[in-house]
Amino acid sequence: MGEDERLAAVVALAQGMAAAHTPRESWRAAALGACHALDGGFAALSVWERELGRLRVLANVGDRTPDEEEFPESETYPVHQFPEITEFLHERWAGGGGPHAWVETAAGAAAGTPGYLHQRVAALRRRGRGCCVVAPVVLHGRAWGELYVARPVGAPLFARADADFATVLAAVVAAGMAQTERLEEARRLAYTDPLTGLANRRAVDVRLEEAVDRHRVEGVTVSLVVCDLNGLKRVNDTLGHAVGDRLLERFGSVLSLCGAMVPGALVARLGGDEFCLLAVGPPAGEVVRAADEVCRRAGELQLGEGVACGVASTEEAIGEVRDARRLFRLADAAQYRAKALRLSRPVVAGREGPEDPVVRLADEPPPPRAERRRFRGRRP
Repeated sequence: MGEDERLAAVVALAQGMAAAHTPRESWRAAALGACHALDGGFAALSVWERELGRLRVLANVGDRTPDEEEFPESETYPVHQFPEITEFLHERWAGGGGPHAWVETAAGAAAGTPGYLHQRVAALRRRGRGCCVVAPVVLHGRAWGELYVARPVGAPLFARADADFATVLAAVVAAGMAQTERLEEARRLAYTDPLTGLANRRAVDVRLEEAVDRHRVEGVTVSLVVCDLNGLKRVNDTLGHAVGDRLLERFGSVLSLCGAMVPGALVARLGGDEFCLLAVGPPAGEVVRAADEVCRRAGELQLGEGVACGVASTEEAIGEVRDARRLFRLADAAQYRAKALRLSRPVVAGREGPEDPVVRLADEPPPPRAERRRFRGRRP
């Protein structure tokens, strides 16, 4: 491969990673770009999990064997099995050595301990590969993982120049991974409430829309709990907003704890003193029990005055749920009734028969604009 071709391959690798929208897409783009740039038949990207002392494979691309999944869930390798990795991570790097790539072949043991049959050599033979180049990936000044590219038996062996080029490619991958991390952090912040650390309104809207779509197509149960924390205004007015924030944080912890009773539930702060819990799949009874526990624990919080809690579930007698807005209106109307009656237990939409007041309130035409209750988009 000439200089112009290598430059084009580097640009293609960088562009592929820049175009990725998810971490998996970024991993795959890194491995594919390196595989193409080095004229390999197979490539993998792995991360070093320091706390576990192992390399975990993130993505396998190219000519995979039956035991190599594209995005494996549990393909890991203890670092101590690889002398050159151990040397790089714990000795050369600590001593100021550079992150240079190296080549190994299936013809014999890797350089290092005499007579040692290296794990990578055995893997090359087992999978019908003739050679590989391994390039450490360094991110934020620390060893992050490795880029691995292999060629099949019979293909030209990698040379020193290929290893040098792989080192360059690993640096491009590191830059791409840094960008991926920044994008993931931006996405996390976009869907997280900064005070409580719970999901925010945007996250609920997205998940609820998806859940109601699944309900319409698959019949999956969707349940929504809306909670209004009582007494927050009094605390803010008399003790200050810092104390009010602590009350919000404590209730967020209560809701998170109770939400753990429902598998896969999303717990969120909608804004101000409003919170919610969204469950997709579990029976309505499990969600109502969790809401009961929320009410009980909220009543024990210092400074607060309990919580008004409303539940709406597609399992209940609430009629057809065609869109997310209707389920939200039902849960909010149930919460409104719990607050109006000063109840210390949740109100469940649809449980008072054909003329259920909650369903009637949620489905009635909106009042004039000046009197309209706001069900969504409340002031944070």
